[in-house]
Amino acid sequence: MKKTLLTAFLLAPFLAMAQSGNTQDLTQYVNPMIGTAKMGHTYPGATVPFGMVQLSPDTDTIPYEVNGQYNKDVYKYCAGYQYDDPTIVGFSHTHFSGTGHSDLGDFLLMPTTGKLQLNPGTEDKPESGYRSAFSHQNEKAEPGYYRVQLDDHNITAELTATNRVGMHQYTFPEKEEAHVILDLMHGIYNYDGKNVWTFVRVENDTLVTGYKQTNGWARTRTVYFAMSFSKPIKSYGNKDFSEPQVYKGFWRKFDQEHNFPEFAGTKLRAYFNFDVEAGEQLQVKFALSPVSTEGALANMQAEAPGWDFEGVRRQSQALWNKELNKIQVKTLAKEDLVNFYTAMYHTFLGPTTYMDVDGKYRGLDQNIHQAEGFTNYTTFSLWDTYRALHPFFNIVQPKRNADMVKSMLAHYDQSVHRMLPVWSHHANENWCMIGYHSVPVIADAIIKDNADFDVERALEACVQTARTRYYDGLDYYMDMGYVPEDKNGSSVSKTLEYAYDDWCIAQMAKKLGRQELYEEFIQRSQNYKNVYDARTGYMRPKLSDGTWKKEFDPLDTHGQGFIEGNSWNYSLYVPHDPATMIGMMGGKHRFAQHLDSLFTMELPDKYFANTEDISRDGIIGNYVHGNEPSHHVAYLYNWTDEPWKTQERTRMILKAMYKPTVDGLGGNDDCGQMSAWYIFSALGFYPVAPGSEQYAIGSPAVKEARIQLENGKTFIIHTKNQRDKNVYVQRMELNGKPLNRSYLTHSELAKGGELTFYMGAKPNKKQVSMP
Repeated sequence: MKKTLLTAFLLAPFLAMAQSGNTQDLTQYVNPMIGTAKMGHTYPGATVPFGMVQLSPDTDTIPYEVNGQYNKDVYKYCAGYQYDDPTIVGFSHTHFSGTGHSDLGDFLLMPTTGKLQLNPGTEDKPESGYRSAFSHQNEKAEPGYYRVQLDDHNITAELTATNRVGMHQYTFPEKEEAHVILDLMHGIYNYDGKNVWTFVRVENDTLVTGYKQTNGWARTRTVYFAMSFSKPIKSYGNKDFSEPQVYKGFWRKFDQEHNFPEFAGTKLRAYFNFDVEAGEQLQVKFALSPVSTEGALANMQAEAPGWDFEGVRRQSQALWNKELNKIQVKTLAKEDLVNFYTAMYHTFLGPTTYMDVDGKYRGLDQNIHQAEGFTNYTTFSLWDTYRALHPFFNIVQPKRNADMVKSMLAHYDQSVHRMLPVWSHHANENWCMIGYHSVPVIADAIIKDNADFDVERALEACVQTARTRYYDGLDYYMDMGYVPEDKNGSSVSKTLEYAYDDWCIAQMAKKLGRQELYEEFIQRSQNYKNVYDARTGYMRPKLSDGTWKKEFDPLDTHGQGFIEGNSWNYSLYVPHDPATMIGMMGGKHRFAQHLDSLFTMELPDKYFANTEDISRDGIIGNYVHGNEPSHHVAYLYNWTDEPWKTQERTRMILKAMYKPTVDGLGGNDDCGQMSAWYIFSALGFYPVAPGSEQYAIGSPAVKEARIQLENGKTFIIHTKNQRDKNVYVQRMELNGKPLNRSYLTHSELAKGGELTFYMGAKPNKKQVSMP
């Protein structure tokens, strides 16, 4: 696809950031279209920071299976929207941002005129259904606001949102009968049988309620709604697309398809008719609840009681400005502002609120619980987000992050497995990916003194999770010190990630004075050594008899004991003990050469054929920025005698992997992890090992940054002699005193102060490496 340069930074003036404390309109630098093409898997629609509603257009309805076979196109539509698509099917109210798996897409609405059609039609023949062609020239996306012209119906559709309510505004061109279609069959990760049950009840001539139960990626998911129209419904009805229609039974006494106030089934589409005048605007408020239709209605009454669309839009964008102003930056170029604030926007899309305004939510046990003194969150893509997103929250969103930990602990209490979440959303555990990465999130909060929760209970939950023998090879890991490949797949990745998680538990135990636990888990954290083959110099799958797996290719991603990476990538995954790892791999000089080759090698074509784990997008040499196990790797030069190469590599990655274009993300944004990497690296430091106080120094790409901390302090980053070519740090000062080390601590940052980088075009080869 030809790259489309987004216009946000071309139209907006390049305003210098004001002094600390002055709120700027930073939404002008956010373009939600970034990442909507190719692999980014972001959505362009309306939501508020960490909002429960993500109201966004869906551009196609992709079946999960075709003729009984998995449909590979499903992967494209994890967020429901692909920039290259020429049609919009409608606007649904729940979406993931940047994931590699799909679900949600609940309650799709579509306004139409003319002949009523209850089939979505096809992309090549949109006129055969209710979908519509559209043009990006008539499309606009901002934080909290989305607008598009639906060409086939000549309707302008506008969207905005509160936390729990999506608000639609449809402008009709002529005096005619208009329809609003409610598609209860629609969904992302859409396959026959996903809908367990849907129910709709017309309460009166402006209010409709109902719910939907699905069995998709989340096996047992229930979401309720309340929908209110700004003018009375003229008539309404529905069609049951199930074959045969087996759900009616004794209900056949009624004509349920026309103006009957209740309808239920698994394959329903409803419609609501209105007489509209030329230029009239019909508004729809659509509130969600995980608990009940009563809860959805209360959410609507609390958050959007009136019909002021522009007022809701202004309120939404004010919320975004409040969050975006937590970091005010000056940059070298206008497009860098767009990259930075769009990255911040993406980091604040999730995890998402998952409770009603009264604090009630559905728990993992499917019972209704009350959140006491915290906001309950969901959508925990922890294999991705423990690395940089949650450490970023510990700087700019510590209260929210502590509530996220409380949400994880509530999940633990409700779990029959007595385990913390692995990949959870909407009262379900999906068991996606590996490790138990709630642990580093909790450890990072405790180590950085952001533990507004019961730390002893949190430690207990971490220990219990790490001792769950029947979970994903943990029994072998505990008994043998590694996961054997002939007993459990992705064995090397699991061994390495379990070892890091165990180190995190050891750090918590040490801080809390639990010496026995510290000794147990610091010993377990050394298990990474058991899968290192000194003869080859790589981490390698080992069998249950203690021998190495014979067929071994360190560049191959399949059948080699790894997940979303190869041995080359994962041999560098010892974030908690890099100095020992480097010693094992031949020492600092040899290791630096090894890292050099990672970035400069050319992978043969055979490593790209027929693979979904790795693609040409997001790759520099054999460095895979689109997959998270590599995200810390460029910072490992800090443990060699060549820390200046970290500065060179990180600035190169920033420019190569992040652009202000629709295809400007070099991989899935993964619930904000890719964007959090950008923010940290642009500021000049990165959390290589969450659970540690240290941030490894890189090369700042900003001219200045003012970080507003929740404790009222301000941490300011200055760069002197900042230029595109001046990527090398010559020296640093912290609060006016020389900083002669390659790391910054969280406690230094949390106190507020000033960090000054002096930049140059040539490396300072006398810099001190990490201890």
